[in-house]
Amino acid sequence: MLVRKSVEVKVSLPSDREIAFTCSFQRCAKLLFEAWTKPEHLRCWWGCEGSTITDCAIDLRIGGSWSLIMRMTDGSDHPFHGTHREILRARRLVYSECYDMPQFGSPEWLTTITFDENQEATCVTYTIQHKSREVRDSHLQAGMQEGMVQALTHLDEHTAVMEQMH
Repeated sequence: MLVRKSVEVKVSLPSDREIAFTCSFQRCAKLLFEAWTKPEHLRCWWGCEGSTITDCAIDLRIGGSWSLIMRMTDGSDHPFHGTHREILRARRLVYSECYDMPQFGSPEWLTTITFDENQEATCVTYTIQHKSREVRDSHLQAGMQEGMVQALTHLDEHTAVMEQMH
C-alpha cells in the first residue's frame, strides 16, 4: 500500500481570530500562484482527502468572484465562494471566503496567502481571519486543520506534476 507523505505544515494562531498555515515548497512562487488561481489546477489539489472539486470558477481580478463545490465521499456537496480583494502575482493573494452551508451559519472569513520565494524554496503562508475567536475555534474543532494539511500535500504533489510539464 502506498503511503502518502505529508508536507511539513506549521500551524499557528497569530491572533485571537486567526489561523495560519506555513509550508515550504521546493517550487517557484509563480508555479504555486498559478496552481492556486487557475481552475484547472485548483480542482486537482484543493480539498480534504477523498473529496473532489465538481465545479470551479475564478475571475482573477480585484472585485472578481470565485466559487467551487467540494464533493465529499458520501456524495454531499460543500460550496465555497468569495471575492478577490488583493492580487500581487506570485507574491500575495487576499480574498473573502464563505462556506455556503446555511445549516452551519454560512461562515465567512478573510483569506491571505503569501508566496515568499528564496533561492531554495517558496514559503507559503495561508492565513484565515475569522470574525471572532469563537468562530475561529469552532472552525479548528471541525477538522479543518487536518483538511488543510491534506490540501497542501496535494498542492505539493500537483505542482510537481506541473513542474514536469513546464
